[in-house]
Amino acid sequence: MKFILNVLWLVLSGFWLALGYVFAGIICCILIITIPFGIASFRIAGYALWPFGRTTVPRHDAGAGSAIGNVIWIIFAGWWLALGHIITGIALCVTIIGIPFGIANFKMLPISLMPLGRDIVPTDEPFAAR
Repeated sequence: MKFILNVLWLVLSGFWLALGYVFAGIICCILIITIPFGIASFRIAGYALWPFGRTTVPRHDAGAGSAIGNVIWIIFAGWWLALGHIITGIALCVTIIGIPFGIANFKMLPISLMPLGRDIVPTDEPFAAR
């Protein structure tokens, strides 16, 4: 079932959302000081491409640096990507078949706004990163 949901997600919205994260990651990697943001963006691009069967968990070793980084991320890239998730989620919720995918878009909002200090793990191992 996860495979079918992921393929439908890829066709309906995952490809375009992943391209947005890849674009943000390239921009962040061009600017040398924001390379950690670029790496986080590439990590989320994989999650945005194939989200069903995976979830995010907080990292316990993340500290003040990731909190400050998340604030900088929200200002420069996070709100654009979150806006993409909101628009895509609303558009998908208009159709009956798209409602689960719209809800999945809304579930991705926290990681699109604050990617630092979180790990993406399979749903059968949500406590593996702890």
